[in-house]
Amino acid sequence: MLCVLMIRAVYYLPLRAVRGFVSSLITLLALGLPVPCYTRICRRAKELGQELTKLSRKRPTDIVFDSTGVKVYGEGEWKVRQHGKAKRRTWRKIHLSVCPDSHEIILSELTTSNKADDLVASQMIPKLPKSVKTTYGDGAYDRQAFYRSSYVRKIDPVVPPRRGGRLSQETDKPWMKKRNDNLKVIQGLGGDNEARQPWKKLSGYHRRSLAETAMYRFKRSFGGDFRSRKLDYQRAELYAKSLAMNQMTKLGMPKDNGY
Repeated sequence: MLCVLMIRAVYYLPLRAVRGFVSSLITLLALGLPVPCYTRICRRAKELGQELTKLSRKRPTDIVFDSTGVKVYGEGEWKVRQHGKAKRRTWRKIHLSVCPDSHEIILSELTTSNKADDLVASQMIPKLPKSVKTTYGDGAYDRQAFYRSSYVRKIDPVVPPRRGGRLSQETDKPWMKKRNDNLKVIQGLGGDNEARQPWKKLSGYHRRSLAETAMYRFKRSFGGDFRSRKLDYQRAELYAKSLAMNQMTKLGMPKDNGY
């Protein structure tokens, strides 16, 4: 069933069309396998959205987090720009944790558009492989929930403090020590925008940009919207798309020859 959903995601087909495609493929290969009907595909997709497992067997030491919005209902950006947005516009947020070395998606999560990035990431951190030692995120993850979850897992969070941030005086919260240390380094380097650049080099924060690269590849490969309309089905669709992208990644990534 998951294979059917992956084919649907790659070729952007309706469910009835993907059923016919799979049926023809099985006939050509002379496999003699039964093809699930439309109703079974729908029901299984809903169940799959509630029992998702890890996307990769990799044991990375570094993980980068990022999120983006995808459209479910509503007009295109050109219409919004020219005539304004309509009342009926529904968005979802995709949250990805990516291995910066293999470029594979380790975990993916789908939420409504009002969920904060740090809260979702703090729920994803306990599900990460035990080999993870460092997590990277942008300023949206500079919240206590993210630091606390990383501290419990003994993971080193590399997150830039917000501009104008102050040192935490709460001694009963040891997970804020890392944030205080980052602030002290930035203040020691000058405490302005220029001081953040040396801090990013010292901390290795530049690796976080690989999450944006993964998000760009995801949207270019599968579009910026969902075919499904209900959240459970959308979670299954996201899972199938993430698996398909990992398979594409395993086939090979482009190499920069320095030209």
